[in-house]
Amino acid sequence: MGKKKTNHSPVIENRKVRHDYHIEDTLEVGIVLRGTEVKSLRKGQASLAEGWIRSSVRPVGLSMHGVHIAEYSDAGPTQQHEPTRTRVLLAHKREIVKLATFTNSQGNTLVPLKIYFSNNKAKVLIGLASGKRKADKRQDLAKKVAKRDMDRAMKRRI
Repeated sequence: MGKKKTNHSPVIENRKVRHDYHIEDTLEVGIVLRGTEVKSLRKGQASLAEGWIRSSVRPVGLSMHGVHIAEYSDAGPTQQHEPTRTRVLLAHKREIVKLATFTNSQGNTLVPLKIYFSNNKAKVLIGLASGKRKADKRQDLAKKVAKRDMDRAMKRRI
């Protein structure tokens, strides 16, 4: 048996989401991409900062909006894709219905957390999120600072 191949493709991550939302659950889904989009993702040229996801029951489907995947520089002008086009996400019907019922309740939304490659297929990690208030953000920051101080004190002590 040969060695397993390690995946050296970059992971595009949306770090601001964890600051703005409580992530209640995650789900891995596939994404429909054109060839130049795949090549740009492999180069790490994408941004999830403005991304959001819409789920619908009729017709059943998931779509990702606002995600910027840069144009592939080595392709000609006729083969380029639109950087911020709406992209279709692939999931089972029961998962889509579950996500649609989750987003129908007040204050809940779906956000893209990561785009990565798994077995040479592009995947999106979706977060089922509810918005944080300003006080929640302050509490999280205070907890983070307290934990950091405690870890520093323990490190000095040892």
